[in-house]
Amino acid sequence: MSTMSMKVMKAVLALGVTAAAAAPIVRLPGASAAEVTGTVISSTPAPAGAAAAPTAKALPKVEVIATGGTIAGQSADATSFANYRAGTLLIADMVAELPNKEKIAQVSTYQFGNSGSSAYSIADLYDLSLRVDQALKTQDAVVVTSGTDTMEEIAYFLDLTVRSSKPVVVTGSMRPWTVIGSDAQANLYNAIKLAASGKTKYFGTVLMLNDEFHAAREVTKSNAYRTDTFVTPELGALGYIDEAGVRIYRAPSRALLGAADWNTPFDLSKIAKPNLAKVEIAYSYQDAGAGAIAAFVANGADGIVTAGTGAGGISRAMGAERTAAIKDHDTIFVSTTRTGSGSSYSGGENIIAGDNLNAAHARLMLLLSLSFSEDFDTIKGWFETYGSAQVSVPEK
Repeated sequence: MSTMSMKVMKAVLALGVTAAAAAPIVRLPGASAAEVTGTVISSTPAPAGAAAAPTAKALPKVEVIATGGTIAGQSADATSFANYRAGTLLIADMVAELPNKEKIAQVSTYQFGNSGSSAYSIADLYDLSLRVDQALKTQDAVVVTSGTDTMEEIAYFLDLTVRSSKPVVVTGSMRPWTVIGSDAQANLYNAIKLAASGKTKYFGTVLMLNDEFHAAREVTKSNAYRTDTFVTPELGALGYIDEAGVRIYRAPSRALLGAADWNTPFDLSKIAKPNLAKVEIAYSYQDAGAGAIAAFVANGADGIVTAGTGAGGISRAMGAERTAAIKDHDTIFVSTTRTGSGSSYSGGENIIAGDNLNAAHARLMLLLSLSFSEDFDTIKGWFETYGSAQVSVPEK
């Protein structure tokens, strides 16, 4: 080949590479930078009469709905594990960096917000839940990214309110995206893998970090820094993700219910945000005063959860103030234990036993219950059914 021919060939190849690099991504009008609308690959029509190529089975469609948190954090430098700005990176950019995602799912993204988890109000969670259900009308599963501080509460709120039985997986990380050794990329990838597997359909919302996933009702954050912070006291994780294997070793009681009984009464489309109840938590300790309960009632609390000592006991002063709140304001209380595990069976007039719900979870259960009913017996019944994790095996 002549020198001139070689130059022409190199020029043609260079043009081909440049065009291929520029062609694939098409942004649809009106799409924000925070949304992935899809990738369009240019193609040439097949010749007339040519046989159609066999169609590969479509991968599951998974939408990642981002709320921010450490997983979207920008660290001060590559070794700043604790010095970072949470809720900085956009989920579209984060998902774009994940390798091999096209092997497990068709992934799209939606930027709901970009803040720490504790910055979101209950009204914000109302909107988030409705957005998850909207996505599940067209998607096979949803992953929600969140900060970890109140992740268990966000997950349980979704667990109680999302109407679709399709998989919903909440994930985040304990280290920011941009630091060495971050758990962020692995957690996001595995959450997408778990959601796409479809194995948690009818499980409600599950929380996935550190290669394991937990029932939203039971999981809690146990450490301020460690990557294995999320645990389910006494009962343990639902299962694990090991490479291609998604292993499930137990199921939440809700998964055993029939399709007709699966949904909770808490359909947010039936109420307006202003109708969401106000519920607080009063923590008991040695010689605890009555001030917290009195202040919560004066500030308009519809219900109060007590985080009591032992099996749910509260101080004498708190007990007297609780009695007054019930008598004078018809306030409903839920009794829980501050110990971190175990059950509270303490009930009575306007007092519901919280079973093994921790105080934060019991608050959400009571908040939603009071948002849909003011009848004590109805609310107590919801706690004993939808709020309970007890398993009942039918006769065979």
